[in-house]
Amino acid sequence: MALQAAFLAIQPLDVSAPLSWLVVVAFLTAAVVERWDRELARRVAVGGWVLFGLFWLVLVPHFVFEIGSIVEGLGSIAAVPMSLYAGYRLWNGRDSLFVLTRAVGLMGLIYLPFVYVPGIESIPPRKWLVETVAGQTAYLMSLLGFDPTLVDGMAHNGYPITGKKYPDRSTFVFEGNTAPIRYTIITACTGIGSMSIIAGGVLAVSAPLRRKAKALAIALPIIYVLNLFRNVFIAIMFGHQKMQFFVEPIMGLIGTDDPQYVSYFLADRMLAQFGSVFAMILITWLVVKTLPEILVVVEDLLYLLTGSEYNLQDAFGVSGEPVPSPPDETGAD
Repeated sequence: MALQAAFLAIQPLDVSAPLSWLVVVAFLTAAVVERWDRELARRVAVGGWVLFGLFWLVLVPHFVFEIGSIVEGLGSIAAVPMSLYAGYRLWNGRDSLFVLTRAVGLMGLIYLPFVYVPGIESIPPRKWLVETVAGQTAYLMSLLGFDPTLVDGMAHNGYPITGKKYPDRSTFVFEGNTAPIRYTIITACTGIGSMSIIAGGVLAVSAPLRRKAKALAIALPIIYVLNLFRNVFIAIMFGHQKMQFFVEPIMGLIGTDDPQYVSYFLADRMLAQFGSVFAMILITWLVVKTLPEILVVVEDLLYLLTGSEYNLQDAFGVSGEPVPSPPDETGAD
């Protein structure tokens, strides 16, 4: 508990917000400078990767202690050494990492305005996206015979809606439980994070615009629809308490005194988040069929994760435009 209190004392989100923008600026600056001075771009990009590692380090206590997400917690922990290793390999001449650098910069440029721009909370595009997803989630639930109340504001029937930041019409209220259950659609529930990952990767690679557009036209609608099904699943499982399994052990594990939260934890933090990982793998496979050039990003991610080289173009039986090859690193370490 003392360790947890020490971590949370740094207010992770207050620190990660400016760090995230510094990372995006560094990566996109490197992408521009690379056009005429690759060595200067290399230094800027390496600095960005160091900041990216610090960004994930700051977020570890948020994912682990505050929201209790196993997937995001493990991911943030793994991202720290991977980011530093990416900077190290790029510094030592692995020029294919310029593509991954550009991809992460573009991902951030797409995603960050929805979450880290002061004043955007109550106006489009964030408000419009959140309320649209909430309304479509409600419609799909009604098709399945469920009809929860969808409300706006920061409170309902005189009780504040826990964890809600903005007064959007995005909170589902489920009555008839030991206490009313409120499930709020937030920015993270809209799929914009996954869509920005795919879009950043697609836009970063060198390939004809027509095939890039086709890849986005395939991937983004699939992500959006799957995310709606994810919201429906979580809302029903949580709102109607359909996953009250191993209640006491899980309450102890996640540090809550609310037994109703167990269904949410199992539905969202376990099943939905692990399912999202597999869904992204499938969507990436579909994108590869149209845009094989994106494999350079996947290959570098696998290299950073495992330390081994992969030739996925041969494995997938596809070919794309040539990308910078990594130097012969025999004996480099």
